Amino acid sequence: MNEIMQLFLENREFIFVIMLSIFLGVEVISNVPAILHTPLMSGANAIHGVVIIGAIIVMGHAAADNYLALGLGFLAVVLGTLNVVGGFVVTNRMLEMFKKKKS
Repeated sequence: MNEIMQLFLENREFIFVIMLSIFLGVEVISNVPAILHTPLMSGANAIHGVVIIGAIIVMGHAAADNYLALGLGFLAVVLGTLNVVGGFVVTNRMLEMFKKKKS
């Protein structure tokens, strides 16, 4: 327990920034009008593509016996890929709603 408290005290500024960014992100996203969801989804997909590349680079530079870095890198690649694919599927469905129906 003392180790956890020591870790928290050493990184309290970082933890505060993370908490503040979470609250700010929730507030910003909750106030986005519905018409802007599709462009924002496409932008988020592009950002997660960068996350996948970064995770692959981290895994490439990790030592072979560093299982934590390899595991987290693999998890980041898998979750980032799922997010990108799912985001493009949702964006495609939303764009299909605006197409004219064939007679």
